[in-house]
Amino acid sequence: MSTAPAATATFPRGAVVAQAWAGPGEAVAPLSNPAGRPLTRTVKLILDPLVLRPVLNPEFAAGAVAVAHVDALRARITGAGPVLAATASWFVALKKERRRLRITEGNPQDLYFQRCFEVATEYGTPGPDAPRVAADVLAEVHGQDGPTVGALRGFVTDAANAGDLTRLIEATWAATTPPRPLPVPPAVAEFLATCAATPDRGLFQALVTGAAGTSGAAELDRPGVALAHGLSDRDRPARPALGESASKRNLPKPFDRSIVERLFAPLTNTFLRSGLADVPSLVRGEITRSAGPWQLADEVSRVVVVLGREAPAALVGHPSPGGAAARLRSRWEREAYVHRVLRMPAAVPPELAADVRGVREAYLRRLWVRVHGRELRQDTVSAEQVWDVLDGVLRSVILDQRDRLRSALEREAGA
Repeated sequence: MSTAPAATATFPRGAVVAQAWAGPGEAVAPLSNPAGRPLTRTVKLILDPLVLRPVLNPEFAAGAVAVAHVDALRARITGAGPVLAATASWFVALKKERRRLRITEGNPQDLYFQRCFEVATEYGTPGPDAPRVAADVLAEVHGQDGPTVGALRGFVTDAANAGDLTRLIEATWAATTPPRPLPVPPAVAEFLATCAATPDRGLFQALVTGAAGTSGAAELDRPGVALAHGLSDRDRPARPALGESASKRNLPKPFDRSIVERLFAPLTNTFLRSGLADVPSLVRGEITRSAGPWQLADEVSRVVVVLGREAPAALVGHPSPGGAAARLRSRWEREAYVHRVLRMPAAVPPELAADVRGVREAYLRRLWVRVHGRELRQDTVSAEQVWDVLDGVLRSVILDQRDRLRSALEREAGA
């Protein structure tokens, strides 16, 4: 009589990581929470990309680790103990120098964790020259050209500017004329059919010249349309507020963001902001952009969003016409967690099931953010780049969903 193979025994990844993390003890306290476990940002910015490297070691990627791989995962963290302890010491040194220089821009963990790991790998534990090295790192991180979040907040909250900017929002939105609705042109499907392998420049340019992106936004002002696209939580888009503050953790959906919130994320990316305009130009440009079709300024961007609205339809059960749509569906269906949700929705955390069911909306949100950022940097998408953008957005959505699944499973295991 044959018997079914026993399920492979596993341990919660978070528990294994926490156990290994306890080894260095107080030496890694600056990278730990009050319970002595690694901070979320420590896992996201240091352990995963620099120590465990789950892309190269997929056995470390899931929320549960097979017994056969537990010792290897633990050994990875234990072996990195000295450089992790040095990283923690460098983080303290950088924060001390940051206070001395009265730097207030950005979150220190986001800005310095990976740089501290690099410095720790190169120099080891901080020595007598630590202040000089720390100052050099801070100069490199904060010495980038370009506008800052501080400058943005200062500009919009200045009484000399706020009134004029608010009136500009009102006037710009009052002058907006909704585009005329037209059927999706056949050229959209034709371009998607070949763009992954042999993108047709002429076909793409015809979509741009024919304003296919603008006409594709024609119904976004109707009740429920932007909501169904996942771009808003409101029944219909409303004129944005100027705003004063923003937080990456609590950013509203794209069409619900204030002007400050729309510019916040690009300005926090130290490596990209050097290519941005000055703050007054950014703010006034964003006000104009917010009133345009798809709340974007360039027709190329609008066409890319229309292509991105059509291509992922196959992810949620619609027939795949081939081309870009088929490739996206193939990538999506290779994900084990997607199979699990579709076959046994009750066996996964409710938030993940909702993520999978709402993938098309999540995809369009991420695509909007991607093309919006390119507009700010004046980095136009070419016909040859369209597939990379469409495919990259789905990869990004999948990575986010994997991380949320792993976190949810670790929380359940801990409970």
